[in-house]
Amino acid sequence: MMLTTPPLSLYVHIPWCVRKCPYCDFNSHERRGAPLFEAYVDALLADLDHDLPLVWGRNVRTVFFGGGTPSLMPPEAIDRFLQGASARLRFAPGCEITLETNPGTAEHGRFEGYRAAGINRLSFGVQSFDDGCLQRLGRIHDSAEAEAAIKLAQDAGFDNINLDLMYALPGQSLSMAEQDLQRAFALRPTHVSHYQLTLEPNTVFAARPPAGIPDDDASWDIQEHCQALLADAGYAQYEVSAYSQAGRRCDHNLNYWRYGDYLGIGAGAHGKLTLGSEQAILRRWKHKHPATYMAHAGTAAAIGGDERVAPEKRPFEYMLNALRLVDGFALAEFAARTGLAPADIAPRIDAACSAGWLERDGDLVRPTELGRRFTNDVVSLFLDEAA
Repeated sequence: MMLTTPPLSLYVHIPWCVRKCPYCDFNSHERRGAPLFEAYVDALLADLDHDLPLVWGRNVRTVFFGGGTPSLMPPEAIDRFLQGASARLRFAPGCEITLETNPGTAEHGRFEGYRAAGINRLSFGVQSFDDGCLQRLGRIHDSAEAEAAIKLAQDAGFDNINLDLMYALPGQSLSMAEQDLQRAFALRPTHVSHYQLTLEPNTVFAARPPAGIPDDDASWDIQEHCQALLADAGYAQYEVSAYSQAGRRCDHNLNYWRYGDYLGIGAGAHGKLTLGSEQAILRRWKHKHPATYMAHAGTAAAIGGDERVAPEKRPFEYMLNALRLVDGFALAEFAARTGLAPADIAPRIDAACSAGWLERDGDLVRPTELGRRFTNDVVSLFLDEAA
């Protein structure tokens, strides 16, 4: 089978934040003094120049500014980067361009600037509308600031807005989780990311778990109840933790979950690219520390590592993403994205179907309701392929 070049996205990592949250395992660094935003844009463009030969002639379908707290960057810096990037890459018509936003960094006038720069989708890291929960999560905003920031963005003309909400928080009951959603619905976002708090390694919460985290049964009760509320409010689930109004799915994240390609630039950014001429899949990541990255951006020294994904690892990587989707995947797409024949994974698919975790409809394979509950177990069936 031959690898087929999939859609391409651009991920831009902004590494600074005001204060690192105790649950966060992303590459984020607390701001010390004034970040060198102009110098960082220079570094991003130099980084992009260095990686351009890997994606010559390809259209960029989506752009995503993640962090850290990308909304710390002034609109002028975002504008200069996007102008430079669009001069180097072909942005597809209607390109989705998302900026992650912390409600605690919202200022009047900034949203107009971001919109003028080309941002057309915002993702607000709200996490909760309960002030006690927000304090226990170490967030820098309160619920009133979150609501005000979202309304400011809407007043600035943004009509494609995601709200990140977490559940199974320290001290959170089912009724508190429901109230979070009701307050979110009142703001009329087009998309809601609703995901469970997890204690990730190398975080403050992992070292010192907070008291009052709901147990597994209580967490499942919250999840089931909230899924029903989201559906009733018109937000269809299309991925494990993603819900959207009709036509408002996140194209950038969908590209990840469909094992698409993405160019990653910025401190600690990861990328995955299909190299058609080599029939290879390349994973590349950049140095994590901002100072080290900026000192070497535009040279091979800024690269933290390169890895060609071996064919035997591709089934696991593919399933790790595709089986998060409610609609599952087509076997023909698996073949195009991995360069492997569907027959290579047929025994694993059959085993998952026998366990009641997957179901087949011709070329389509999708997780069942039981399978969505045990995604990790389903994906683990493909680990042998990566041995």
